[in-house]
Amino acid sequence: MPQLEAILAIDFHSKTYKDAYSRINAIVIEGEQEAYDNYIKLGEMLPERQEDLAGLAKMEMRHKKGFQSCGKNLAVTPDMEFAREFFSTLHENFKDAAAEGKLVTCLLIQSLIIECFAIAAYNIYIPVADDFARKITEGVVKDEYLHLNFGEEWLKAHFEASKAELEVANRQNLPIIWRMLNQVTDDAHILGMEKEALVEDFMIAYGEALSNIGFSTRDIMRMSAYGLVTA
Repeated sequence: MPQLEAILAIDFHSKTYKDAYSRINAIVIEGEQEAYDNYIKLGEMLPERQEDLAGLAKMEMRHKKGFQSCGKNLAVTPDMEFAREFFSTLHENFKDAAAEGKLVTCLLIQSLIIECFAIAAYNIYIPVADDFARKITEGVVKDEYLHLNFGEEWLKAHFEASKAELEVANRQNLPIIWRMLNQVTDDAHILGMEKEALVEDFMIAYGEALSNIGFSTRDIMRMSAYGLVTA
């Protein structure tokens, strides 16, 4: 019932909602563009899987167009400058890692951190979305699980050789997610999405991904703490 009451209380056409939506919508559009670029780069780094990664990249571009249509449906212009700044640190970290040939770090940033962040956000958003955006987002989130699975499977198959780099990359990049979340807490709240729920869903998805790769429960608790300490 509280969820239903929250939806009924949302005015999708109010000035306050549209203002918040201009930033959240821009973030998901930019996130899908970043993911497209990252999967193309990963295809260059993993030539034997280039075709698979190109397929994932195409999905991300389709998602981007879907989210652009969500903004148009509400007559909202996405604040893309805000969104590019929002992703700038993760973007630079991925770019630097790719330049250094650090495939494991790139996979952690895109296939684990960004995908888990997207899955958490989309799952929390779906129940409070307008009808048009709900349909789009439900289709997108199904694809994101496939993208998460690609990173999990590759890292699981190369776990022992990747473990040390994964731990360093986690320490460098996980705190960024909490800073990003803190930046949009107020806007997310206006859309009916609470920060505590976003954090919980992200931690569950990220912890499950680390477990599937091969990390122990103790490892996961230690690695997850890097984000929370600086939140």
